[in-house]
Amino acid sequence: MEKVNKNYGLIKNYGNGQFLDSDAEKIDIYSPLDGSIIGQTYSSGMKELDEIVQKAKLAQPKWAALSMKSRSQVMYKYRELLLKNRDELAEINHIENGKTLDEAYGGVDKAIEIVEYACSIPSTAPNRVQMVSRGVECKTEYVPLGVVSSITPFNFPVMVPHWTTPQALMMGNAVVLKPSELTPICSAKMGELLKEAGLPDGIFNVVNGGKDIVEAICDHPDIKAISFVGSTPVAEIVYRRASSNLKRVLALGGAKNHLIVTPDAHTEMASNDILAAATGMAGQRCMAASVVIAVGDSDHIVKAICEKAEKLIPGDTMSTIISEAAIAKIVAYLERVEKAGAKILVDGRKFKAKYDNGGYFFGPSVIDYRGTNVEMPAEEIFGPTLEILGAENIHEAFEIQQKSPYGNATSIFTQNGRSAMEAASMMDAGMCGVNIGVPVPRDPFSFGGIKGSKYGHGDITGESSLEFWANLRKLTTKWNPEDKTDWMS
Repeated sequence: MEKVNKNYGLIKNYGNGQFLDSDAEKIDIYSPLDGSIIGQTYSSGMKELDEIVQKAKLAQPKWAALSMKSRSQVMYKYRELLLKNRDELAEINHIENGKTLDEAYGGVDKAIEIVEYACSIPSTAPNRVQMVSRGVECKTEYVPLGVVSSITPFNFPVMVPHWTTPQALMMGNAVVLKPSELTPICSAKMGELLKEAGLPDGIFNVVNGGKDIVEAICDHPDIKAISFVGSTPVAEIVYRRASSNLKRVLALGGAKNHLIVTPDAHTEMASNDILAAATGMAGQRCMAASVVIAVGDSDHIVKAICEKAEKLIPGDTMSTIISEAAIAKIVAYLERVEKAGAKILVDGRKFKAKYDNGGYFFGPSVIDYRGTNVEMPAEEIFGPTLEILGAENIHEAFEIQQKSPYGNATSIFTQNGRSAMEAASMMDAGMCGVNIGVPVPRDPFSFGGIKGSKYGHGDITGESSLEFWANLRKLTTKWNPEDKTDWMS
């Protein structure tokens, strides 16, 4: 692709089933593929948000009054529309985010999979009824919260909004989605498709902008719950601000995921999976492999990773970086650790991109701290980089991983069953794996980290997410007037 030659125009806010005009300042949207402007969106604030929330507040009770099965019929239709529009969504994903087309389709397919799980909620999350005493029945049921909000990042413009929106809708809420101002186009398409699927007006809404609108969402009195996905510093700010306003909050932050490699690991499988985990989406994901802890003599695996990394081509076999500012941050990191004495085994600054068209291209990098006195920085790079640490045995490797301030994911590559079993009990992260580079659980299992990778309780997808988006109401009923009075009377 030499030039995108695409302009999506003004991406407006979406509320009460229609796209809304605003006098708010406009933000240019750039494609990382060539640096061209592909549209504009609004830098919204409290005024725009309140207009949307008040209409959502009026619409939500009727949606909540429907049975869960009736709500699921909308989700079934929406799933069919996602399939029908799969190519268009992947193209938008590719253009506004800079993913390879394969990765763009992968994001759409994962969104479809999540909607399929949402369709199953009436069967997988039924109300519970039990006779707890003679003539006394207890029942639980999920009750919607009202108007809720989901704040999503740039790196998965299709998938991450679907982590939250289908489940929140299925639980009977009205949703206000705030996508990244860098990638708002897919979210506008979601609004169109949900309306076509039969979702009532006001139940799904999109408000665009940057910091001001995030603060407005945190402060709005009629928004009852907020999910957030982004960097750890911002996740902590959102959690503190929104929870101080007595909102339910689940804020997912960043990570620096450690993968442990033992000398007996399958060289081809380990090197392929680790490199893919480090450079997929150009490393711009919270589940990216950031650090390899090479146990003992694992140089043959590190060498294989480097050899494969050298063959990657930015803009062809690897996606772009989201912005020039993001590239500058990666370069500054490499310069800093190199100056301190770290060894750059593969240098992303030296890679030639497939296209010389102004796109935001950067190659993979492998940084080796073994045999140096350089301490690896604790923060994540959020780029196609892999840092190598050494350990004499797996127990030392566990200690290194456990010291990380983050706890999204970790994995061990080994052919030794005992090592795998020990790792399963010692790895300190919310999502762990054996011989897998990106240990993301599939629905109904839930996605979520621990430590500095998450603020709040519960997980954002799967069964664990349902109680986040609803209250659990308990009803106790007695139909035995002839029995003696007891504590239930």
